[in-house]
Amino acid sequence: MKFLFDFFPVLLFFLAYKLFDAMPPALIEILNQLPFVELSQAEPKHAILFATLIIILATILQNILHYLVYKRLERMHLISLVILLAFGSLTLILKDSAFIQWKVTVFNWLFALVFIGSQYVGNRKPLVERMMSNAMQVPAQIWTKVNWMWAAFFVFIGVLNLVVAYNFSEAIWVDFKLFGILGLTFVFVIAQAIYLQRHMIETGKES
Repeated sequence: MKFLFDFFPVLLFFLAYKLFDAMPPALIEILNQLPFVELSQAEPKHAILFATLIIILATILQNILHYLVYKRLERMHLISLVILLAFGSLTLILKDSAFIQWKVTVFNWLFALVFIGSQYVGNRKPLVERMMSNAMQVPAQIWTKVNWMWAAFFVFIGVLNLVVAYNFSEAIWVDFKLFGILGLTFVFVIAQAIYLQRHMIETGKES
């Protein structure tokens, strides 16, 4: 459920882009009262601007709802919001979709650095171990390998995002942002779980 909650702003981004022409004109007029927002349904290129505005608002709402439910803010959501506000604002101000496309890559590369850096700062435990060691026990070298897998995955997604953004249409990139990244993440999480489970069973046998 949390996994889906994390992706709901991306889902709204996708729907906003696809349904821009069908939006009530009154809604567009209301949104046009916001700073730097100048949307026109007569201009197809404004669909990405509308979707960008919607994902900004959705991510703000995501943080508010998380705080209301859990009485705390989640670091990943906050980082995503800060990066989104920076790149999304540039998209709206300059009317250039390249900024919102680059946001995906910057976000993933930043998390790759966080996973790598976790092995060298603080208690020097890999971030994935800090997050999951309460749920399972595996050898330390396995946590390190999985941590590097996550870092490599984030780098890969960042690169792949740019490949799609610069070699395919904007509409295909929007599809990739939802279905491509979500699908690849799901497959990677399943593969990682199988890998950890295998080593957890081996550790249990040794003990």
